[in-house]
Amino acid sequence: MKWEETKKGYENYLKLEKSLSQNSVAAYINDINKLEAFLIDNFAKLNPDKVKLQHLKQFVEWLNEKGVSPRTQARTISGIKSYFKYLLIEDKINSDPTSLLEAPKVGRKLPDILSIEEIDSLIDAVDLEKSEGQRNKAMLETLYSCGLRVSELVNLKLTNLFFEQGFIKVEGKGDKERLVPVSKNGILEINKYLSGYRKTLKIDKASENVLFLNRRGKKLSRVMIFTIIKNLADKVGLEKRISPHTFRHSFATHLINGGADLRAVQEMLGHESILTTEIYTHLDRDYLKSTIQQFHPRS
Repeated sequence: MKWEETKKGYENYLKLEKSLSQNSVAAYINDINKLEAFLIDNFAKLNPDKVKLQHLKQFVEWLNEKGVSPRTQARTISGIKSYFKYLLIEDKINSDPTSLLEAPKVGRKLPDILSIEEIDSLIDAVDLEKSEGQRNKAMLETLYSCGLRVSELVNLKLTNLFFEQGFIKVEGKGDKERLVPVSKNGILEINKYLSGYRKTLKIDKASENVLFLNRRGKKLSRVMIFTIIKNLADKVGLEKRISPHTFRHSFATHLINGGADLRAVQEMLGHESILTTEIYTHLDRDYLKSTIQQFHPRS
């Protein structure tokens, strides 16, 4: 049994049966590529059906020696477990060598968030004198008011805007669709962009239904969104390390701190499990302090 043929089958399994996104599939395959390279270097021609628990333990030790963080190790091991589970399902192996493989304990890391004032300062820093300024402002408003992933933002379609009803339809991970409310500010800024900058573009045929476009009339890249936000953070002197996902974290945290129902936030974020959403129930110290002062009988 060769690595290449099993990886091709595994890739199809992830796409078709697990309905994973292209980025997730690429990450899983990359995990297997790392394992394959390590085993070939250290155990000659060791094919997948010959892999044992001791080989995998040595691979994990190698990751640790290279300084790979516990979180990344845990994610890599998760990918390897998924691969051997696939081989077992397909009857390509008789037993799963990963069944006793332990991942490092990873504490739950609270995401970085922005205050409402910091978000306002970033959006206000957009230069509307530049031709793409209104587009950038509309994108930031959409990221924050809808809590989108960056991939969901760049793939947002004109036909998925339902402004009269106050919703947008989002195509999330695994092609799962959800309806998300959009704020009045978001609708206002998107409409300004649609009636202004977007009308000046010569739009590529393949991108005619894409909402946010670059100056060549094509879909924006994820990297471009990261760059726009990084430049704005530098402009306002924001010392936090932020990304498009920071707007999503802030959206969820501000909703929950304001009293929103956890299930409703789960639905808007498109989380499969409410356990993922519960990470946003952390409260900032000022909120905790004011709550104790207001409600504790000794305060």
